[in-house]
Amino acid sequence: MSDDATGPVPHAPERGIPEDEELIIEQAPPERRSRWAVMGREFLRAPWTAKIGLAVILVYVFVALFAPLLTPYGESEIVGMEFEPWGGAFMLGTDNLGRDMFTRLIYGARNTIGIAFMTTCLAFLIGGAAGLMAAAVAGWVDQALARIVDVLMAIPQLIFALLLLTIFGTSIPVLIIVIAVLDSTRVFRLARAVGMNVAVMDFVEAARLRGEGLGWIMGREILPNILPPLVAEFGLRFCFVFLLISALSFLGLGIQPPTADWGSMVRDNATLITYGDITPLLPAGAIALLTVAVNFVVDWFLHKTSGLRDEH
Repeated sequence: MSDDATGPVPHAPERGIPEDEELIIEQAPPERRSRWAVMGREFLRAPWTAKIGLAVILVYVFVALFAPLLTPYGESEIVGMEFEPWGGAFMLGTDNLGRDMFTRLIYGARNTIGIAFMTTCLAFLIGGAAGLMAAAVAGWVDQALARIVDVLMAIPQLIFALLLLTIFGTSIPVLIIVIAVLDSTRVFRLARAVGMNVAVMDFVEAARLRGEGLGWIMGREILPNILPPLVAEFGLRFCFVFLLISALSFLGLGIQPPTADWGSMVRDNATLITYGDITPLLPAGAIALLTVAVNFVVDWFLHKTSGLRDEH
């Protein structure tokens, strides 16, 4: 019998994906969403404390980046008499040398936060690398590094920093290096502790048997598995470094004038508190607000990475 007698042959679906499954695949959402979409969703689900903390940090970063555009005067420009009151041409008055307090406060964000961020990054580079090496190599390398760190941590950090800055000077590069080296001891202890838990696992031993080098094992096997506690520690270390730099500046061995710094601004204008003027509390409040905001975000990040669920 010919094909004409039987009528048209119904169209057979092509081999591969059936027709009914094609519709399902077309309607399925993409597996990979953009990072911005995921970050936005996580931000909306974050607690109000984390939202406030992120908002405060973004404001500080914006102020630090665009300080020259937000200030009416130069950073160290003398624009009036000493300790002029608020209002008029000077929104927050002037300091002990006649410089605009609002301008100094804005530039202080750039200097204090920027130096603290660079110091924290250097501390994590030194302490994290040493901690990963101690965890991956173990043996005498671990013992030698651990004993050096114990000696450095035996001396109070503030006193040790004052001693070193007195010897080597108070320039910004020296300040960053001294504080980073002292603070890297805390990073080393954490990286070593969490790294040792990972270094004994089977996949690390398999990498060693494959002949992978020390750098590969540290950077590709151990580091990705200890990032959450290290990221959280970065936020906490930043707060401690930030406060330490402000304390050193208040004592006269931190960021040196005429560079604007919140710690030195509190010291220079402390006499106003005697007269009931709250101007010295502005830089102190800026320090406290940023510290609280970073801690809010760190607490939220630790909660997210711990695997615990929010209870509603």
